[in-house]
Formats: sequence, C-alpha cells, structure tokens
Amino acid sequence: MKTHTAISNGYLSRDFPQVLPRRGQHDVNGARVSLRARVAGRMLMAARLGITALLALLAAPVLADPLPPQVSGVAIPAGQIDKAVASLDGIAKEILEKSGIPGLAIAVVHGGRTVYAKGFGVRKVGEPALVDPDTVFQVASLSKSLAGSVVAHQVGAGVIAWDTPVVAHLPWFALQDPWVTQHVTIADLFSHRSGLPEHAGDNLEDLGFNRRAVLERLRLIPLSSFRDTYAYTNFGLTAAAESVAVASGKSWEDLAEESLYEPLGMASTSSRFADFEKRTDRAFGHVKVGNDYQPKYQRQPDAQSPAGGASSSVNDLARWMAMILQNGEFGGKRIIPEAALLPAITAEMISSPSYAVDARPGFYGYGFGVGITPTGRTLISHSGAFGLGAGTYYGLLPSADVGIVVLTNASPTGAAESIGAAFMDLVQFGTVTQDWFALFGPRLSANMAPAGDLVGKPQPEHPAAAASLSRYTGAYANPYFGDATIKEVGDHLELSIGPVGKSYPLSHWDGDTFSIRPSSENESDGSVSSVTFGPAGQMKIGYLDQNGFGAFVRR
Repeated sequence: MKTHTAISNGYLSRDFPQVLPRRGQHDVNGARVSLRARVAGRMLMAARLGITALLALLAAPVLADPLPPQVSGVAIPAGQIDKAVASLDGIAKEILEKSGIPGLAIAVVHGGRTVYAKGFGVRKVGEPALVDPDTVFQVASLSKSLAGSVVAHQVGAGVIAWDTPVVAHLPWFALQDPWVTQHVTIADLFSHRSGLPEHAGDNLEDLGFNRRAVLERLRLIPLSSFRDTYAYTNFGLTAAAESVAVASGKSWEDLAEESLYEPLGMASTSSRFADFEKRTDRAFGHVKVGNDYQPKYQRQPDAQSPAGGASSSVNDLARWMAMILQNGEFGGKRIIPEAALLPAITAEMISSPSYAVDARPGFYGYGFGVGITPTGRTLISHSGAFGLGAGTYYGLLPSADVGIVVLTNASPTGAAESIGAAFMDLVQFGTVTQDWFALFGPRLSANMAPAGDLVGKPQPEHPAAAASLSRYTGAYANPYFGDATIKEVGDHLELSIGPVGKSYPLSHWDGDTFSIRPSSENESDGSVSSVTFGPAGQMKIGYLDQNGFGAFVRR
C-alpha cells in the first residue's frame, strides 16, 4: 500500500553557523565526520595558533553543550516520561475500541532498556489466543529501517560505503537512463531519490513476479530527475539491499540475521516469510469485511523483503530501538559504528515539502523517516502498512532517549500512528494535544479505497453488444508485464496473467470493453478495472496502466 512513511509532524530547523565542521559533513566514504575527527581538527587548529591557544581549546568542552539546532523549545520535566508510559494501557484500549481492529502490541524503551511491553486483543478473529509482547507480526515497511541498520553495519565493516554505486556489485541492474544506472548509489535508493516513480514495480509483485524479475523490469520505467525528486519505491530500496548482500557474499535474509538480528538477540525476527509462517505465536492479518475484521488474506512479501518483508515482536524491536537511540550500541556492545549509522537516521532528502508557509516539511534518511516535532525535537519514525492486514509504527525521540513501537494485525486505520502520536505528546507536553485517531484515520484509510478506472461508475443502461467471444481470445504480450491470455470459459472470458497465472473472469461492460475485479495488496476488495480490446489485436488493462504499461498486443 501507499502509506508506509509516517505522516510528518515535524518542522525544519535552520542550520546554525559553526566554526567546527558541521555534524552533517561526510568523509570520502559517505560516512559522517566523527567526534574524534572534530577533536583532531581542533587540535590541528590550536597547533597553528600556538601553545596558549592549544591549552585554551583543550580546556574547552568538545560539543559538551548542545548547539542551537539541538535545543528544544519545551523542556521535559522529571517524571513526565514515566507518566506517559503509565497512560499507555488506557490509550491502547481506547484505540482498540475506536478502530475495531482485532489486536495490537506496544513496547517502549527509555534509558537503554525496555520499560513497557504489552499486548492487547487477539491474534486471530474467531480464536481465543491473545496478543502478547512476544507475538510476531509482519512489520511491513518498518523493514526499511531494519534494512538501513543492516547496511549501516556493512558500511561500518568496510564492505561497502553509502555512496557505492549499486552496479558495482549488481552489474545486471539497470534503470532507463544509462548515466543514472552507472551513478545511482545505495544511498540514492535508500532515500528514494533515484527518479523511479512512486511504488515502481509493486504491481509486478502483485502478479507474482519474484524479486529478480521485478528488479530487471525497473529498467523499462521512465525516470524523473535524478537526486532532486523523492518518490517512495519498495523495489528501488530492495535493489540497493541486494547489491549490499552480494557484496557481503550472502543472501539478504542471511545478512540481516547475522549482522543485526542475532547480535541484538532478536530471536523472533526474520526477513523470511517461511519463518514467520512457522511461528506458533504469530498475528494473522485482517481486512474489513462489512463492519467487521476478518483474516481473509495472507501477505507474502519475500520479493521485497528488505523493504517490507521482515516480521518481529515488540520485545525484539525494543532491542533494536534501544540500539538506535544509543547510536549503535546495545548492552555495552558496539553493534554499528556511529559514523556509519548517523547518515541513515538523519535527514538526507525532503520527503514532504511544505504545502503552506507554516507547515513543517518531512525528511527521509536511508530507510528512516526524520521530522521535527512542535517542541523542536528531532523525531525518527516510520509507518508500515499492508492492505492485506498490517498497520505498524515506531517513533524515536533521541533528545529524550525514548522510543515506542506499535504493531497491529489489521489493514491500516491510523491506530498504530495514533498511539505513537499520543504517547509522544505525553512525553513532550504532558497531555495529548488532539484526537490523533480522528486526524490519521481518514487519511490512512483513504489508501484502502478500491482501485481501477471503473470504480464508482455505473454500467451503461444500454451497452453496445460485444463481438463473438472467440474474437477476443488468444495470447497477448507486454514487455513489462509479460504474457497474458484470454480464454473462453463457458459463457464468459477469463484473463490469466503473471508467472503464476492469476485469473480474473471478465464481465461485459460496453462494446469491446469488459470489466474485471482485481484483488491484491494494492487493489483492495471492490476494485474494478476495464479491459478494452482494440480492432487490431490490442488489449488495454486499465488498472495496470499507471506508468503507461497497460497495453498488450496479440501474438
């Protein structure tokens, strides 16, 4: 679905002029300049000024006091975070009731440890098993932040750099522009600035294409301008992750496990769907059917595993959040070098430009959303959403050393984001500033609207007659979607498309136009699309025509 990045409630803090190198400065490998390098710079400067200046500079604190961009406009009184944690039971129960979703789990970290972890509701409607802090959920696009952490680990290990071109280790990968192909980096794809359009390749995954097949077809898609256009793409990020995995000599799934999950003790976390499916304590995805939620579908996201295929529990994710808040350390052990992690968790790209003069923009790092809260504090966050049954969110407030993760087992309603926003309000203000569910709910639920060019359109009262059904049958080809077949089955036509032969019956609409009802991650129940046949053997499938690839030609 198209609701993966957290809706930003941040604003931009202007850079303050400094004598020292800026914290955002990069070294030649694309990593941020370290504290040690800044100290060395001071000493070199002092040596040039003489011994008196040297003594003065060494006596001065090195970034001991926060610089202006680090200062919050609202202080957090002692005990306020504890009160926010104590309010979570009530908030969770209220949102569970308002949203009607079957179940959710929440964890909070503060001061390097888990201070709250609890489950609410049931794992699956119709069964008594309750959600607990160890219940494993599909985390959807929270996977991107986990993936950014894996890549940061490999940057720190010297296997790759953030500015390594993707083709350096994935030579078969290409985009439509040859120059961009040679220059697009891991950082470019992890920050969604490659020029690929939003959600490029997702419709191929919906039809059953595997990871390699989707990535190979990205070369056919027209690009926007390189590095100055933000467009959220699951498979762009997946291509970068695949390049890192190849450079590491491992599959992505093994690399994530060995470099992140195992060192953090995240025993219930995996980037393989098969592992999720085997868990006895797992949450089932639910979608709205009438007024109720039902476990109707199961999302299988292996094709985009780095971008959306991880599964985890709130207890496991609490360990990861604590590590991020401690700049790459956990339990006294260095997991990721700080200099390699910092570019991932700080603003690299404007993801949500200001729509009004008083509106705060949103930003994106490398797999992490970044914003500034109304109190002037940096918020690192991400949302995840599967239309087939998952809504997730985490938020980290580094200046307060606190973070929250919320996992739900229903298609996105804003429940996860609302709990996170209410908690962050209580942390910063001591009160919930507004009804967040009323704000987030309609916006996120809108992304669940049915898709297709015939949605909401009445069929003509007196449609023109179709030709003989046999006139439309045959095999049709498309360079992007591959082959499609139209067969006559009894008294109607049937479309078969994709490598697994996904089938849809056609209903006559008007003349040479028929309708189908696609159903997938990006086409929710109620979607209706046209299938129109032309006089020279053409066929156009309306819902597949987002990037102009909906036209098929009869073989």
